[in-house]
Amino acid sequence: MKMNVTGIVAEYNPFHNGHAYQIREARKLTDCDYCVAVISGDFVQRGEVSVFSKYLRTKMALLSGADLVLEIPSIFAVSSAEDFAAGSVALLDNLGVVTHLCFGSELGQSKNFMKAAKILGKESAAFSGKLKEGLQNGLSWPQARAFALNAELSYHEGTKDSKEIISLLETPNNLLGVEYCKALLRRGSSITPVTVRRKGNGYHSEDLDGEMASASAIRKGIFAKAGADTSFLSQIPEEIQYLFREELPLQANDLSDLLNYRLLTLNRDHIPFSIFLDVSKDLSDRLEHVLYDQESFEKRIFQLKTRQYTYTRISRCLLHILLGITDEMVSAGKKAGYAPYARILGFRKNKAALLGEIKKHTRIPLVTKTADASRMLSDTAKLMFEQDLYASHVRQSILTSKTGQPVRNEYTQPICII
Repeated sequence: MKMNVTGIVAEYNPFHNGHAYQIREARKLTDCDYCVAVISGDFVQRGEVSVFSKYLRTKMALLSGADLVLEIPSIFAVSSAEDFAAGSVALLDNLGVVTHLCFGSELGQSKNFMKAAKILGKESAAFSGKLKEGLQNGLSWPQARAFALNAELSYHEGTKDSKEIISLLETPNNLLGVEYCKALLRRGSSITPVTVRRKGNGYHSEDLDGEMASASAIRKGIFAKAGADTSFLSQIPEEIQYLFREELPLQANDLSDLLNYRLLTLNRDHIPFSIFLDVSKDLSDRLEHVLYDQESFEKRIFQLKTRQYTYTRISRCLLHILLGITDEMVSAGKKAGYAPYARILGFRKNKAALLGEIKKHTRIPLVTKTADASRMLSDTAKLMFEQDLYASHVRQSILTSKTGQPVRNEYTQPICII
């Protein structure tokens, strides 16, 4: 009998009540036998360092309902919504056993996600023209894409749903849902998309009241009053609250010194910032203009922010520079299929049968031991994996510097088994 395996793409930055709710609802909606979570590693899609390490977040997920946790290749984990989704979907699809992809949204049903994905995925000449027009008129990338989609919908049947379809591009969760569907369509994947309607406060709300606050509010609570205020714990599943005391959390400004050093070194060596992913010539010039200001990571973002360059996009650009993620590197990763390996971060021991099924059907190598990767992988896959290690070692060095205590590295840290 074929089993149902539901995949969830997440960051768990950090894990909270909303995430636990999504896992429970995903299991109900898909009647799945297993739940696989693919998560960002030690840096996240909004262009920041993760609050807690990928291993601690893996443990949180496994204790809260996930059966297996894999790491999204780091060059796509910190990329645009489109590439983040493409990398995540490729990873799930390549396992050969995933039947459903469940994502959270403000909409709560997947029909219009697929409609929007079909239009956006075609990238017609008319759509591209309207997108360019929007950008030339000073719209940000998300605004320009909504403008182009609105124009495109007027030429398609089903325009009665156009207002609702356009709204999909207005919130990060909905936008990612569209990108997941686009990635599934482009791959010709048999995975069925399913969405769970988000409950609780809005994505950007900083209110900790209610049962399900946003991750933004929880992160703010974690760093409030130097960690003395623990009211945010009301938003965390009780069974994992103790884990929030196991690591010192990190935030964007913990990257400041490394970023300033990196910028000065690149400038000295006459390496243009524009070789790095998403860094345009204009943004590179703006960055050179404020190079010697020695600002914090967050203040750097506000220095560079304009109507067209959103806070998150600039944050990602700075992170790409810091981690050395170039256009060439990402282009090679795409040619290699986005996810040419699956790195296991942890699993539940009583669900080990899932690993057995994946081993029978997977189209990519499964990496469980870091030391084994060099003989299992080759070419671009090996370079991508080495970049994953580099990113994690950068985070570990920051944590060591902040605490004064050594932490396990990628060769000494075992995977999490619950």
